[in-house]
Amino acid sequence: MSENDVTTSFGKGFVWIAWVIGLALLVFVFQDLLDDQYNPNQDPKLSLQSNGQAQVTLQQNRQGHYLTNGAINGEKVTFLLDTGATQVSIPAHIAEKLSLQAGGKSRVQTANGSIAVYQTQINELRIGNIYLYNVAAHINPSMNANEILLGMSALKRVEFRQTGKQLILREQL
Repeated sequence: MSENDVTTSFGKGFVWIAWVIGLALLVFVFQDLLDDQYNPNQDPKLSLQSNGQAQVTLQQNRQGHYLTNGAINGEKVTFLLDTGATQVSIPAHIAEKLSLQAGGKSRVQTANGSIAVYQTQINELRIGNIYLYNVAAHINPSMNANEILLGMSALKRVEFRQTGKQLILREQL
């Protein structure tokens, strides 16, 4: 093998490394953009009204849904607001990470048919600066999502109003 062949091989190797690094940087940069489009409320807009009411303003994502980061019992989670869900519905794999206790088994009707769920209680649920305590929920072993459906067992305890592509949540006094 001549010196010229070694140099050519070495040069081709660097070109491949440069391409891999370039693609990795593009993925890194654009992943944040995609994450913001999927969940534009990773850091929801908070405010306090003159009467002391906590308020959170959420932006609709590209699919028309409202997702937001929040917390259950101090652990960070992502919520998908679902006014069609009777209760907060937590995928079993997330409930396990949150150390939620599964209670009585019951059947519920979902868009995908009838399924078995387990009742649980959330001590503290937080969306921005709105805190809810002792929220009824269920653990859903049939749900594989990474989001928790924020159903009416929580949403009925806040005032909410949609204006355009924004949803304003306000704590009830």
